[in-house]
Amino acid sequence: MEKLIITAAISGAEVMKEHNPAVPYTIEEIGREAESAYKAGASIIHLHVRNDDGTPTQDKARFQACMEEIRKRCSDVIIQPSTGGAVGMTDDERLQPTELSPEMATLDCGTCNFGGDDIFVNSENTIKNFAIKIKERGIKPECECFEKGHIDMAIKMHKKGLIDAPMHFNMVLGVSGAMSATPRDLTFMVDSIPLGSTFTVCAMGRYQMQMAAISIVLGGHVRVGFEDNVYISRGVLAKSNGELVEKAVRIAKELGREIATPAETRKILGLVK
Repeated sequence: MEKLIITAAISGAEVMKEHNPAVPYTIEEIGREAESAYKAGASIIHLHVRNDDGTPTQDKARFQACMEEIRKRCSDVIIQPSTGGAVGMTDDERLQPTELSPEMATLDCGTCNFGGDDIFVNSENTIKNFAIKIKERGIKPECECFEKGHIDMAIKMHKKGLIDAPMHFNMVLGVSGAMSATPRDLTFMVDSIPLGSTFTVCAMGRYQMQMAAISIVLGGHVRVGFEDNVYISRGVLAKSNGELVEKAVRIAKELGREIATPAETRKILGLVK
C-alpha cells in the first residue's frame, strides 16, 4: 500500500474564532497553522484565506500573501487553494487563486445544500469553466465530491477531455444536506471512481477521524483540519491544526501506513513542482 498523504484544511470559509480561538484569519496566523500542520506530517495545505476580521475572501493578492508566508515557513509543502470560496461568491471571484499557478486547486463537481438556507451552487457550466481554466493553467484538480452524482460529473468532464487521468478525488462526507459519513456511503463512493484514480476523504466534526481511519485501511488518503472539525476529542478543542494532523499520523501508524513527504506526495499524484 502506498504511503499516506495527509492534507490539512487549516481555516475554511465558515468556521470562526468563536468556534475555536486558534482558527487563523491573518496572514501570520495562516502561516503559523500551516507550519504546525506541516511539521506534524501534512504534505498538502488546503487553503482558504480570510480578511483580518475573519470574513472569507478569494482576493488574489490576499492568497499570494498567505502563500508566500506559508512557503517562507515550509518551503516544500504543496499548497492547494480552494476555488470553492464561500457561498454566494461569483465564478470569477472563486477562480482568482488559480492565476497564481499553484500545483493543485480544488474543483467542486456539483451543487449541494450547505445547511439552513445556504446552497453551494456549481452548475454544469460552472464546473466546465473551472475545469477548462484549471487545465489551461497547468494545475492538478482535486475533484470535490459531496455525493455520488458529483463523481459522475467529474467523470463526464474527464470524458470531455477537461480533466486528465489519473484523476484525484476528495470525498466530502457529513455536510448537512449531502452524503452522510458512514462506512457504507464512503465505500460506495470509492467503488464509483475510475481505476487508477487516487482519493482522499474528509468528514465533518466527530466523523473526521472515523472516516480517516476507514480511508487509511482502504488505501486512500486523509484530510483533517479546522475547516471540517475544531475538536481533538469530545468537547475538547484542538490547540492547532498540527494537533489534528498528529492524531491522524498516530492512527495511520497503528494501522501500518507510513506518511508521505511532500516529495513522495508529488510522485503519487503526478505533480511537477
